[in-house]
Amino acid sequence: MAEAKDLAITAESTSGRWLRFWLDCGVIYNQSLMDVLKKLFEQHFHSTPSLVRPVQGGLGGSGRTIVRLRNDNFTAIGVLHDVREENIAFIEFSRHFRRHGLPVPEIYAEDLSQGAYLEEDLGDTTLFEYLSQHRSGAKIAPEVVAAYRKAVEVLPRFQVEAGRDLNYKVCYPRSSFDRQSIAWDLNYFKYYFLRLAGIPFNEQALEEDFSRLTKFLLSADRSYFLYRDFQSRNIMLREGQPFFVDYQGGRKGALQYDIASILFDGKADLPAELRQQLLDHYLDALGGFIELDRAAFLHHYYAYVYVRMMQALGAYGFRGFYERKPHFLQSVPYALKNLRWLLHNVTLPVALPTLTDAFTSMVGSEKLQSMAPVPEKLTVVVSSFSFHRGPLPDDSGNGGGFVFDARSLPNPGREERFKTLSGKDAAVIEYLSGQESVQQFLAGAMALVEASVSNYQLRGFRHLMVSFGCTGGQHRSVYLAEQAAKRLGGRQGIRVVLQHREQEMWVR
Repeated sequence: MAEAKDLAITAESTSGRWLRFWLDCGVIYNQSLMDVLKKLFEQHFHSTPSLVRPVQGGLGGSGRTIVRLRNDNFTAIGVLHDVREENIAFIEFSRHFRRHGLPVPEIYAEDLSQGAYLEEDLGDTTLFEYLSQHRSGAKIAPEVVAAYRKAVEVLPRFQVEAGRDLNYKVCYPRSSFDRQSIAWDLNYFKYYFLRLAGIPFNEQALEEDFSRLTKFLLSADRSYFLYRDFQSRNIMLREGQPFFVDYQGGRKGALQYDIASILFDGKADLPAELRQQLLDHYLDALGGFIELDRAAFLHHYYAYVYVRMMQALGAYGFRGFYERKPHFLQSVPYALKNLRWLLHNVTLPVALPTLTDAFTSMVGSEKLQSMAPVPEKLTVVVSSFSFHRGPLPDDSGNGGGFVFDARSLPNPGREERFKTLSGKDAAVIEYLSGQESVQQFLAGAMALVEASVSNYQLRGFRHLMVSFGCTGGQHRSVYLAEQAAKRLGGRQGIRVVLQHREQEMWVR
């Protein structure tokens, strides 16, 4: 059970409050660097940010710290990253793409000596989250398909139109997807996935396959911009339109790589029929920019699917097996599903017998298949309550879960205008959303809850309680429970039950 004192950050001193907030959210705290971001915000907007908090998903495998800074009038995303070359690439690419009219974030300000820059806030909805919220198994809502179609329509503009006059000298770590780049990806897969997953292989024979595959990949036309990480988590949706981020690893390369990245994006788990429809749509759009030989494109296409898949599996292995971050391994069974489809439906123009044997061992591995979240959903009961009556009992028999004490937060119930309202009413939501201490409390609570949810799914647990209490169970706890349920409701494999006990109301 989470102790209330661990999240009662509003009662601490200013420096202590910030320290506790960042540590609770898993951020390596550095007040001086946060001050750099706030200074950039002030210089650009000529006003001070009233709220600085981590962006969900901003601490994954990238090594960057990503935060949102805002006040009543302005909002921006701040990034801290200590790899200067990557920062330069992202900033220069962004400005170049915007000159070509591409939907990427505007760069507001930067201090490269501190590894900090400020960019346009594109919101919180990624294409992956939109997909997760609007699908039932293999059935994907038409509006999601439309969003994918818009995204792949834009891709040729990056690859061809903007790629023609791009300054490839700033690419990092390589200016092209060349023999060295391919070797890094293949060895990443070999050492961090095959080795650590216990998949047997003959190293010399595998190296010979790698050499044949590399030679074949390099025989494709590689004179275009390669986005490198063109996948659903790097596409933001704002008012239904796609915006693109995380192209700092871009370089010169083949057209096939990026479309393979989004269509065989593991956890997105796109049905084969939809992948083919989107590939055809992409090729139609690409034909508007170059004289396209579809047969020549497809001759190399599935080899690039394989190399992209191996790069992703290497990343899953490094983060999951080596760094012991188990949630990365949940993507493995989805990649194996794609791999199984490829083995059954695709014959490459180059013989790769040892690699094919390794793939066959992977798809037949019970160990790797067991890393999938169990099909049965994790039920998360999110509730609000009054401390006068105490927390809700746990009917599952598992002994409860998180109980968060919101009584230290500003209380709308003390103001006459809010007394007859609840935390579900727009006026109360607006009031509490504007309170920095409330948003810090919620961010800290959700960091704890979401970490447990990921772990519970990995271990096959079925039930978790998340309870928010305040004095009357009417305003603060209701608002927090609503916000928590909204965030959790977008995750795959989660069934959210929302209960406001003092209002004797069940929803969802």
